[in-house]
Amino acid sequence: MSKQDFYELLGVEKGATADEIKKAYRKMAMQYHPDRNPGDAAAEQKFKDITEAYDVLKDEQKRAAYDRFGHAAFEQGGGSGFGGFGGGGGGFADIFDEMFGEFMGGRRGQAAGRGADLRYNLEISLETAFSGTSTTVKVPSSAQCDSCNGTGGKDGAQPVACNTCHGAGKVRSQQGFFTIERTCPSCQGMGRVIKDPCRACGGSGRTRKEKTLSVNIPAGVEDGTRIRLAGEGEAGMRGAPPGDLYIFLSIQPHRIFQRDGANIFCRVPIPMTTAALGGAIEVPTIDGAKARVTIPEGTQSGHQFRLRAKGMSVLRSPARGDMFIQAVVETPVNLTKRQVELLREFDTAGEGETAKNSPESHGFFAKVKELWEDLKEG
Repeated sequence: MSKQDFYELLGVEKGATADEIKKAYRKMAMQYHPDRNPGDAAAEQKFKDITEAYDVLKDEQKRAAYDRFGHAAFEQGGGSGFGGFGGGGGGFADIFDEMFGEFMGGRRGQAAGRGADLRYNLEISLETAFSGTSTTVKVPSSAQCDSCNGTGGKDGAQPVACNTCHGAGKVRSQQGFFTIERTCPSCQGMGRVIKDPCRACGGSGRTRKEKTLSVNIPAGVEDGTRIRLAGEGEAGMRGAPPGDLYIFLSIQPHRIFQRDGANIFCRVPIPMTTAALGGAIEVPTIDGAKARVTIPEGTQSGHQFRLRAKGMSVLRSPARGDMFIQAVVETPVNLTKRQVELLREFDTAGEGETAKNSPESHGFFAKVKELWEDLKEG
């Protein structure tokens, strides 16, 4: 029976690039892989055929010969055919780890037993975020066992090669027409085992301890900033590298200030008389000082005053943001009899001057009056 054209098998054009051929093969290999089609002889044969096709088309010299002579180029020992599947450099061997590596044996190259990363939540004040500081934190963690110096063996004895995998950390088994590589169950991929475990740590090479660490918080940090302390996480198994410690910062709400990036906002109540007649007020700033703000006469609620370079520090920069004062005109309460009399005199003295003294309220009620008149006419 004549063989199907290799390009047709993979579903690509004759002029397809190497990447297109590889992509097509990966897709079909995932579809027809025997592990996904147990007991399906047709799928197994299809898998063999596409692997043979990929083994030829991925190689420039083999592909050139196939394009010129077709299948005849590999007959009578001229080509690898499906034999390349099991050797070094076969199509399936080149791509097997990429597709099934994690499923079959875990990620290669990952340091076995590396300590876990830790997270520590640290709450700071807005003032601390402005100025920066150096503080200490106590972190419950694991550290290298002092009794065995991290080896896990009694009196510091070194681990020996695993008898199951002979130090490779992985074992192989034959299933069907290909070899499967898995993590060694005896040593969990370490390649070495402890014959006589340390009593203090039980052979892990680490014990529970509380660390006291110094943390440098730079000026200008924001809520959610993460600080990494390399090598300060959990100790690794049997001398393996430790993990890292991540400090996550959260900033406490402030009683007076609200922060927006590098800028600070502050709502300041202003007496009605000061807003009407004008004057000056003193407001606190985030650096602990005071700032004088001139209030012009006729200031309304909601008016903002900008104080340049009085805001937050900017991370890794000498610059500072701005501070914005929002005026809130306060209506007086708990008036004395004399104050009430004065306000009534003030109100009487202003008769006929509403449009001039209170333009916003006058304009609003003028519009309301027009609306009512329109409704009556309608």
